[in-house]
Amino acid sequence: MCGRITQHRSQVAYAHEMGWNVDDFGRHGDGRGPSWNVAPGTAPWLMHRFGDDGEHIDQVTWGYRPSWAAEKKIPIAINARIEKAATGPYFRSLWKAGRAIVPADGWYEWTGEKGHKQPWYIRRRDDRPMFLAAITGYRPEKEPGENTGFVIVTAAAEGGLVDVHDRRPVVFSAEDAALWMDNSLPPDQAEHLARAVALPPEAFEWYKVSTDVNRVSNNNAHLIDPIESDVTTEEDDA
Repeated sequence: MCGRITQHRSQVAYAHEMGWNVDDFGRHGDGRGPSWNVAPGTAPWLMHRFGDDGEHIDQVTWGYRPSWAAEKKIPIAINARIEKAATGPYFRSLWKAGRAIVPADGWYEWTGEKGHKQPWYIRRRDDRPMFLAAITGYRPEKEPGENTGFVIVTAAAEGGLVDVHDRRPVVFSAEDAALWMDNSLPPDQAEHLARAVALPPEAFEWYKVSTDVNRVSNNNAHLIDPIESDVTTEEDDA
């Protein structure tokens, strides 16, 4: 977890939800269409506030590996566990000065045995955009490479979400996402923010979806349609 997300809304929609000036976005189109099946290795949108040039939404590669890790043939990471990311050598510098947000509409998980896995879709119960905590080596002025990608910050799942996966992305409200992107915030306070104010399980609903999502090349709105009438929420599990 987290290995697949959706970004089917426009840049303007995410900027509006964040409270940013929407006139700064979408003037020349988004540069890509809606996606219901965003996988690692692709370049989804990343929201950031690096330097003094305001708010931006750029396409950044999902996946990160520092140069020293590449030399040791350590695999590219797509997630960062909150338990280690703030202090471990792999992500410490990103945690200190590379905090950003992945805007999303939901994410997928799989349950069951290999070869018979069932995909699930998880989204906010109010179906509003969500803001996933990320850390990145990306800077607008840097040449792109493995050390300029991003990873999504994850935490242990809680409540009914444990039935879908034992990990979950750290999802913020717009207000807390803005604070997370303030890279003047000390690393220990950023860690407390991620641990203490991420949206709780009761903010989400989850349901089974078609195995069509298993093929990364499939990108259609039907991928997030429930295949059964039941939609699970934390209240249902209580």
